[in-house]
Parts: sequence; structure tokens; C-alpha cells
Amino acid sequence: MSHSRLTVTQWFGLIVGLLLVVAGGGVVAGLLALERLSDRRELVADQIDPATIMSLRLSGALLDEETGVRGYVLTRDDRFLAPYREGRVTEAETLRTLERLEGGAELNDARAELAEVRNAVEAWRGDFAEPAIAAVRSGADPPPAALGRARFDALRTALARQEADLRAAREQAREELDDTAVFVSVMFVGAGLLVLASLIAAAVALRRIVVRPLARLGADVREVARGNFEHAVASSGPQEIAGLGTDVETMRGRIVAEVGALRDAERALLDQARELQRSNQELEQFAYVASHDLQEPLRKVASFTQMLDRRYSGQLDERADRYIEFAVDGAKRMQELINDLLAFSRVGRLDTSLERVESAQLVQEAKARLAAALQETEGEVVAEELPAVTGDRGLLTAVFANLLSNAIKFRGDEPPRVTIEAVANGRFWQFSVTDAGIGVEDEYAERIFVIFQRLHTRDAYEGTGIGLAMCRKIIEFHGGRIWLAPAAAGRGARFEFTLPAGDPEEETAA
Repeated sequence: MSHSRLTVTQWFGLIVGLLLVVAGGGVVAGLLALERLSDRRELVADQIDPATIMSLRLSGALLDEETGVRGYVLTRDDRFLAPYREGRVTEAETLRTLERLEGGAELNDARAELAEVRNAVEAWRGDFAEPAIAAVRSGADPPPAALGRARFDALRTALARQEADLRAAREQAREELDDTAVFVSVMFVGAGLLVLASLIAAAVALRRIVVRPLARLGADVREVARGNFEHAVASSGPQEIAGLGTDVETMRGRIVAEVGALRDAERALLDQARELQRSNQELEQFAYVASHDLQEPLRKVASFTQMLDRRYSGQLDERADRYIEFAVDGAKRMQELINDLLAFSRVGRLDTSLERVESAQLVQEAKARLAAALQETEGEVVAEELPAVTGDRGLLTAVFANLLSNAIKFRGDEPPRVTIEAVANGRFWQFSVTDAGIGVEDEYAERIFVIFQRLHTRDAYEGTGIGLAMCRKIIEFHGGRIWLAPAAAGRGARFEFTLPAGDPEEETAA
């Protein structure tokens, strides 16, 4: 089967499968070897060595017993029986421990010798030790000393065979432990070499099957990307790479066919962009001129209606007085609306100078503008430690003035209290202006920033509906954003906005 018949996924699967088989075999063999190594180590450390120690302890205990009996027979002093009694306690404990330690199949010989030791102990104690102690106590002659020596020599012989069996078992376990350790080392080295060889073979195969066709395809694609659209893209290698080459070649043909149309479309878009820019400039100029030119006739209307009100107030009927009042009020409202619209149209249109300004000074200037309203409503503005920002002093003062004016206007039944804070937020300072007034429902969080949008009638609250729209336009002109945030105490309104914190000279230099 040609390699081009297989997909890249199939080649990868085949190679990874072979590597997994090799690695899996090595891991299984290593685990088995490590398990045997652990078994041999546990046999030596947890059974044979403790059994050897217990065997020596048993030998010492039996020697203490024999010495005590022999001394008692010679001196008839009961004090010599103390080592005998203590030795019997140690003997019993040691025998129980040895039976437990020698319970495995690897210590069958030692366990058999332990039974011989137990029999020899019982023979020495039954034939000599106990009869000798009983005879001395009754005043009779003890059994012959030669009998005691013969029985104890047999006991020593059994103990020696027990210890020899333990030493032999330990030597055999140590040899197996060493052999297993060598096998584990050889096996891991061999497995590592085998895996390394497999990885090298896999890398060579992947380079020949996948990397080289991809390199050829990449070179063709880069040639086309440099602008040589007449260069044909070759297709070779596994199915995916060959298919990709065919697709790229098809795409190259389409690019050649469509590049002319794209250039024509680009020229058309540039023409439309220039036309749109010119149209926007004309609209801004129209808004400015319209607002500016309406000022003079509007002032004249307002002036004459006020003169009518002063001269003829009380001389006409009540309805005429009310009509004149409506005219004066409408002229004033129109003048406020035009002034706000004119200020709105100027944001971002006139040349503005960005400078380093202290936020605390901006707040003080805004408070000065609203000094009368703050005094009349017993309002309070609490400004925490505020940072310096980069922006236009007049525009940013208007932002704080609009937000403070709204807090005063929508204060509710209590005197207005406004808190202004700022925290660092990356390259920006994030300001918050919080009041305890009537607040704004969450569903109107976006509507309040749209020009001329009002949530209340003019009879309830005065205003033109441009203030927050102007705040958004000013903040966005400075590269920040403004939004209505949830109030912390569940009442009042909390406006947050961001302003750049960098030094304009540093930003220009960067």
C-alpha cells in the first residue's frame, strides 16, 4: 500500500500504536521485575532478618535458663531461679514471634528446624531442668549433670541448625535480590534504548511521510503569498495534505480571478468612506450653524414675550396672561435646548487639548457651578482621594457637573449626598459617582444615555434630556466608557466611567 493511500491520522495512529505496544511491554516487564524486587526486599527485611534476631534472642534466653538451673543445683539458692523464670518468658515470646515470621513458604526449612528446637527444649526441660529443680527443693539427689549437658547440647545443635537455615535463606534471598536488581536495570536500559530507537524511527517516518510534503506545500503557498499568483501549488503526500494542496491550488485560481474585482471594490469603498466623512462633517457643521443661528431670533422672541408679560400683566384677562407665560416658558426651554444641543455638537468637533488634570480640581469646579443648587438643597459632595487623568479640563468638568446636577435634581425627599471615588483599572482610572436619590430602574440603563430620552415629564423634573448623552460622548471621546452600575445599598443611582491614566507626553513619545 502506498503511503499516499493513508491519511495523516492513520499514519499517526499506526506509529503511536507501535510506540504504545513497545512502551506497554516495557512497563509490564518493569512492573513485574519491580514487584519481585519488592518481594525479595520484604522477605529479607521483614522476615529473615527479624527471625535471625529472634533466634539469637531465643539462644540467649535458653542459655540463661540453663545457667540458672545449673547454679540452683550447685548452690540450692532460689535466687538462681530468677534467670530461669525470665528466660522461660522470653522463650515463649520469641517462639511465638519466630512461628509468625517463618510462616512463609520460603522459610519451610527454618520452620521445620524451629519445631526441632521446640522439641529439644521440651526434652531438656522435661528430662533434666524441672526434675532437678524439684529434687533440690525436696532434698533428694538431682538427675545426673551429664544428662543435662547431653540434652542441652542437643538443644544447641537444633538452634545452630535453625540459625544456619536462616542464614542460608538470607543468602539465597540476597542473591535473588541482587539478580532481580540487575535484571531491572538491564530491562529499563534496554526498554529505554528500544523506545529511543522507536522514536527515532517514528520521527524519520513522519518526516518522510508528513513533514516533507508539508514543507513543499508551504513553499508553494509562500510563493503565492509573495504575489506570484501564477505559481502552481503541488499536491502530494497523505490524503489530507494532498487534498489541502488541491484546495489551495483551486483557491489560487479563484484569487487570480477575483483579485481584480476586489481591487475595484476597494476603490469603491474608499470613495464611499470619503463621501461618508464629508457628509458627517456637513451634518456636524449644519447642527452647529443651525443651533448658533437660532440663538438670535430665539433671544428676540424671549425678550419681547418677557416685555409683554411685564407691561400687560394684569391688564389682559387671565387666559391671555397664561398664554404669555406659556410663550415665555417655551422660549426659555427652547433656548436651553439649543444651548445644550450646541454644546453637544461641539464635543469632539472643535480642537481640544489633552493635558494632565487633577480630578479633585474638576470636582471643585463642578461644585462651584452648582453652588447655589447645593446650598438651596443642603447638598453634600464627598470626594475621596482622586487621581490625575489625561483629558480636556472643560469637557471633563462638564461630566462631573452633569452627574452632580442629576443627583441634585433627582434627590427625592432628603438632601442630596453624592460620593465620588476612583480605583485603578489597568491603564485607566475607574470613577464612581453615587447618590442616594430616587435611582434608575435597570431596564432603563441604556436608554438614559440616548439624546433627548427622558424618564420623567418636564413638569416633574426639569431638563432637556441631553446631559447623560453628552457625558457618554465626552467619555468616549477620551477613550473611556460610562455606564449605570447597581447601587450598593439598593437605592439611589451609581454611575461609573473610565478615563485614561497615562501622561499625554509619555503616550506621544511612545
